[in-house]
Amino acid sequence: MLQQVDIEQKIKEAPDDSYSIGVFIGSMLPFVILVIIAYLIYRYNKNRIKEE
Repeated sequence: MLQQVDIEQKIKEAPDDSYSIGVFIGSMLPFVILVIIAYLIYRYNKNRIKEE
């Protein structure tokens, strides 16, 4: 919840639109990376079980 306030305030104080796009990408990047890591672990374990 505190992160939302900081992002909204950063966008309000942004010098231009490209800054707000960067803030949006920066806030979504950790989530996307976690999803990719989870998928890779799932695929690795699925293939390992299949080989046994």
